[in-house]
Amino acid sequence: MQQQLIISDPAIMMGKPVVVDTRITVELILEKLGAGETIEQLLEAHPRLTREAVLAALAFAAEALRADVLYPTPEV
Repeated sequence: MQQQLIISDPAIMMGKPVVVDTRITVELILEKLGAGETIEQLLEAHPRLTREAVLAALAFAAEALRADVLYPTPEV
């Protein structure tokens, strides 16, 4: 059985989804990747992070966005 890599616990980071056994949030991973950092740079900066955990964070975010929610974007 595969270990769950992303958890949410009210006692850790105010319940934000984090990589198990760390305080590294899915939000932080997405922000850093969105800012242009590579997975390798993330792994170097956060030694407890694994490639599998980064991919799990991306999968978690994709699943969260599958909900039937409208996300309005600002008009340009």
